Amino acid sequence: MEFWDIYDENKKPTGRTMKRNDWCLKDGEYHLTVLGVVARPDGTFLITKRVMTKAWAPGWWEVSGGAAQAGEESYEAVLREVKEETGLDARNAEGGYLFTYKRENPGEGDNYFVDVYRFIMDIDENDLHLQTEETDGYMFASPDQIREFAADGKFLHYDSIKKAFEM
Repeated sequence: MEFWDIYDENKKPTGRTMKRNDWCLKDGEYHLTVLGVVARPDGTFLITKRVMTKAWAPGWWEVSGGAAQAGEESYEAVLREVKEETGLDARNAEGGYLFTYKRENPGEGDNYFVDVYRFIMDIDENDLHLQTEETDGYMFASPDQIREFAADGKFLHYDSIKKAFEM
């Protein structure tokens, strides 16, 4: 069973944990998620398509990410998520932490911080090993292509992370 740390409104750990997807958080409590935007030196970005069996946003485009596990630092979590979902090791990549945003869903028990990272890596298709339970394809997209997916309502978190696509 996976557990997540609970944070206060200042992104400080409270010392308590929650079960994954338990959605028991009170207003003013948060869990931590991470997003890893992977860019190539040519200015394109690795985006993946969510499998159609996902309960939420099936078939939408996204970047790698997920929840930090209990006791896991943000940077460790983003490296793990990128590795699990794409097979890429971003430890020696250029770039790193960009910014944090906060999402609040009052009364729903699901409030969270999102730490956004950008890694610049010279990768090609042979470097990718996609997690088939999570992804149903990928592409190296230009910022314009990503904006088009967002305009069509098919790119997760775009409004919150669009500055990560500015090189």
